[in-house]
Amino acid sequence: LFYRYQDLAPQLVPLDYTSCPDVKVPYELIGSMPELKDNPFRQRIAQVFSEDGDGHMTLDNFLDMFSVMSEMAPRDLKAYYAFKIHDFNNDDYICAWDLEQTVTKLTRGELSTEEVSLICEKVLDEADGDHDGRLSLEDFQNMILRAPDFLSTFHIRI
Repeated sequence: LFYRYQDLAPQLVPLDYTSCPDVKVPYELIGSMPELKDNPFRQRIAQVFSEDGDGHMTLDNFLDMFSVMSEMAPRDLKAYYAFKIHDFNNDDYICAWDLEQTVTKLTRGELSTEEVSLICEKVLDEADGDHDGRLSLEDFQNMILRAPDFLSTFHIRI
């Protein structure tokens, strides 16, 4: 994975990485990787895994992303990061607005505002265990337990 990271920005990442451990590869290069370039959540994924939330990644951030996205990562770890990726406003809950962002990205903006709202309402009705109008991490984990295919799509092949 170091060589994949270094290949993204050979002018920034030296082969002798020990002398420059604070290097960050810009989001534009991370987002253009074959594993991410067609993913509607590529920017959000990079933001969640970057330490500053800007999408620019250190080698450690890059390794963390690939580790979590590997097929062998524990289900709970995948669920935690999937939750973080869908929590667009970073408030530790998935609210109606976060769901609207998710649905719009998944459908690439092809649904009407009313259709998006209806889907979000149905998701909240189905998954909001404590009926507070938003999904906690626990609500989210319970929801994806009922949809086993969800986490199987949450990986990157190297």
